[in-house]
Amino acid sequence: MTVLFEQYWWLFVIALLIGVIIAWRVFGKGGKARIDTSLTADVLQEGAAPAKRNQALIDAPRTSAQPEMPPPTPQGMSGVGTAVAAAVQHQEHERHEAEHRKDEAEAEVSTTERASDDLTRIKGLGPKLAKLLQSLGITRFEQIAGWNDADIDQIDAELGNFRGRIRRDNWVEQAGYLANGDTAGFEGRFGKL
Repeated sequence: MTVLFEQYWWLFVIALLIGVIIAWRVFGKGGKARIDTSLTADVLQEGAAPAKRNQALIDAPRTSAQPEMPPPTPQGMSGVGTAVAAAVQHQEHERHEAEHRKDEAEAEVSTTERASDDLTRIKGLGPKLAKLLQSLGITRFEQIAGWNDADIDQIDAELGNFRGRIRRDNWVEQAGYLANGDTAGFEGRFGKL
């Protein structure tokens, strides 16, 4: 390293001088701008003259005493304001209808939740299966009683380790009795609840 420095010492000196000059320009006196405070008088100060750039506007005579009228509507543009207002009103109506439908759906869901049946009354359907069916949206005996073979296959595929229980335990027939409130028929066919 010393051999390199001894051979090219003059390059190191030049680089150092350039660095000092740049630093002096950036941080020294050369980088500061002088502000002439005599030019910064505020036109809003008491006794100050009006700003020269606005003097032409102040001194100009008024062209007319009548208020300015908006430009005439171009041909083919009449009724645009009415159309825009109607579109906004239609959008507001649609938003209100959507909120109403949402409120009705929430009320229907809460009614369904309150009116859900105890699915564990079906023989072969325990609490785990009842929770699984509820997660699939099945909460009423009428729903199970209305299943056809395709519905049974679709739901059976979701039951995991409990596959085959629907047909084996005859859930559809049991649910039919329970949906109709036929406890005697249910107990006669499947035993006591």
